[in-house]
Amino acid sequence: MNEHIISLLLENESGALSRVAGLFSARAYNIESLSVAPTDDETMSRMTIVTSGTDEIVDQIRKQLNKLVDVVQLVDLTESEHIERELMLAKVEAVGDARDEVKRLVDIFNGRVVDVTDTTYTVEITDTRDKLDSFLTSLSSIKIHEVVRSGAIGISSGEKILAV
Repeated sequence: MNEHIISLLLENESGALSRVAGLFSARAYNIESLSVAPTDDETMSRMTIVTSGTDEIVDQIRKQLNKLVDVVQLVDLTESEHIERELMLAKVEAVGDARDEVKRLVDIFNGRVVDVTDTTYTVEITDTRDKLDSFLTSLSSIKIHEVVRSGAIGISSGEKILAV
C-alpha cells in the first residue's frame, strides 16, 4: 500500500466536495486527509486528498476523479518532486520545568507558542507529517491535552503548476 497525495482543481460550486467524497465512499476507498479551499480564481477550489492503496487502486481513483464533472485538472503529487506541509495545533501541559522543555522543543521544531495560560501552551507547527509526529514523540514526558492537524497540502516543485 502506497500513500498518494492527489491535488485537484475543481469548480467552486456547492456539492463538488460531496461528489468527490461520495466517489470514495461508494467504492470503499479511504481518505486519510482532505483539505479544500478557494484559489486565487474565485470560480475554482483546490483540493488535496491523501489516500493509500496499491498502484492499481490509486490509478482507478485518479480515473474516477477525472470523470467527475466538477474536476478541472488533477495531479498525483507523489509522482514527482513536490513540497508538502501540514499544520498542527497542540495544547500541552506547561507547569514548572515543563514550560521550559516545551519552549525548547517548540524552538527546535521551528514552531511557535500561540496561546499561554498558567498551566498550558498552545503550540503551532507547520512541517511534514513525519516532523509533526517527531514533535509529538519528543513530548513523551509532557501531557498532551489536545491535538488538531490540518492534513497534508502540497504543491509541485519547480515550474510545474496545476492550473487551468
